[in-house]
Amino acid sequence: MKNRFILKKLPIIVWLLFMGSMAHAAQKSIRVLIVGGGTSHDFDRWYKQADAATLSQGGLCKVTYTANTDSIAIYLATADVLYLATNQNINPANRAAIFAFANAGKGLILGHPALWYNWTDWPEYNRQLVSGGASAHDSYGSFDEEIVNLNHPVTKGVEQKFTLKDERYHYLADPAGPGIEVLANNHVAGSDVIYPSIFVVKNPKARIVCIALGHDTASHDIKPYQTLLRNAVKWVAHQ
Repeated sequence: MKNRFILKKLPIIVWLLFMGSMAHAAQKSIRVLIVGGGTSHDFDRWYKQADAATLSQGGLCKVTYTANTDSIAIYLATADVLYLATNQNINPANRAAIFAFANAGKGLILGHPALWYNWTDWPEYNRQLVSGGASAHDSYGSFDEEIVNLNHPVTKGVEQKFTLKDERYHYLADPAGPGIEVLANNHVAGSDVIYPSIFVVKNPKARIVCIALGHDTASHDIKPYQTLLRNAVKWVAHQ
């Protein structure tokens, strides 16, 4: 009788094992390409090391880092998410590869250095992928950051208000761009000026999250930034 009971239960056990393996496969590491390098920031320390470690924790991501912008297209062939955090020149072939990646519906994180108006000969980057940009920032210093959309997956688990030291980017939206959804911002004390700092670009094909924070350790090594970054990668990768 006992053996018959076990035999009857075998199909259920097999099914449960199959479903478990499927769930495990669905949770495989996200393949992230971080592109860093350039001027005014310690790219190796904050992007190659700190952010790569944040994203790799717990097996969330498998990270590849490069400061060679001529290799972007090669690495994108096997990436799920592009995390662009460079202000170096990018040649026409690799510019086209970035747009092809976005047009294919893949995920993009555009970090602190990549939200500047770096490329005057590539206006479509800022217009279409950043929906604007920054050409000025406050001197490095302390300011308050506020999450203004607590219901978005990118802001899940992040305290509503926190203080950090950074360069407050003067991001301005381009009215010719696809527009943005602001998730977090900072208010210039004593004024009505508010600058977006974490936002989603309403690109019609790609999921794009922009993170204006990230000058040095006072951003990269704090829990709110790390949580926002991990959440952002999961969201743009549709996980």
